Amino acid sequence: MLSRRSVLAASAALLAGTAGAADGRLRFGVIADPQYAEAPPNLTLGRYYANSLDKMRAAVAALNGEDLRFVVTLGDIIDRDVASYDKILPIYRTLRHETRFVLGNHDFDLVPEHLERVPGLLGMAAPYYDFAVAGIRFVVLDGNDVSLFAPPPDDPRRKLAAERLEQAKAAGLVNAKPWNGSLGDAQFAWLERSLHAAREAGERVVVLNHYPVAPDNPHNLWDASRLTGLLARQPHVLAYFNGHNHAGNYAERDGIHYVNFHGMVDTPDSSAFAVVEITGDRLDIRGFGREPSRSLTLKPA
Repeated sequence: MLSRRSVLAASAALLAGTAGAADGRLRFGVIADPQYAEAPPNLTLGRYYANSLDKMRAAVAALNGEDLRFVVTLGDIIDRDVASYDKILPIYRTLRHETRFVLGNHDFDLVPEHLERVPGLLGMAAPYYDFAVAGIRFVVLDGNDVSLFAPPPDDPRRKLAAERLEQAKAAGLVNAKPWNGSLGDAQFAWLERSLHAAREAGERVVVLNHYPVAPDNPHNLWDASRLTGLLARQPHVLAYFNGHNHAGNYAERDGIHYVNFHGMVDTPDSSAFAVVEITGDRLDIRGFGREPSRSLTLKPA
């Protein structure tokens, strides 16, 4: 697992860097869905699980050549089996940048006794959290909170998840799928408080989650409309970044950029990751491999 000492050392080194301090720039790396497993490819879905180790090594080499404040992975570090973490996490430890994780559905494709270990394996103090860099508050959500797979088998959130899924099916929602999830009420209340605190502090906000919420898509969070409704009322929210839908996607709503990053695991040899730069009224995404580059205008602070 990523040690607290290594994370703190990386953080201290980055504080001396230039990617987001004096000049008002903030630069960071984004990876989505490496989904590593020592398993044969799924040719129907086009996923080459074992190839993600080499793709990750190449991505780390490229990102280590960049001046970044951190690198975030938007979930699905592995595809299955707790032993997969033992193969891919050592590659993450070769990053010279601070490493941040978001939890994805496949990160919990484990036998029940390992489910509660996942945040700790990734060096996370909690499944959802926030942190501030260069005047921007990053709010990290756990879309697996109320789901059919992440809570322990006897956790009441599983029963609630079954109820929410049936309600979504009854409503005819295209995202009424068992591989999606939703936010618990406690997490949603925490999100509201975090957004309020950021606004009071004069911080702009980028939300990070594994699951998309816009545009409408079969991979969206079950409670996507509740979340987009909340974000629409937040003038200081700039963007929402996610993975999960490996084909990628994009929408702009209420001045917020919803960017779905492509899955690294797809195709035998073409990777996908990005460097993001936020400067003033611009959000620029420089894509590598299958990840497209974008230049987006931000709403006024």
